[in-house]
Amino acid sequence: MIAGVCGGIAEYFGVDPTLVRIGFVLLSLLSTGFPGLLVYIILAFVMPE
Repeated sequence: MIAGVCGGIAEYFGVDPTLVRIGFVLLSLLSTGFPGLLVYIILAFVMPE
């Protein structure tokens, strides 16, 4: 909700933003090889508004 990354991804794929946010958090917490915060920051700058 900070930069709208998950909401933008959800809108692009036509799914509920809450599901994308939950999936992102679970993927970030459960996977040690997935740098979730770094990817989120990069997408916040790269994705169009």
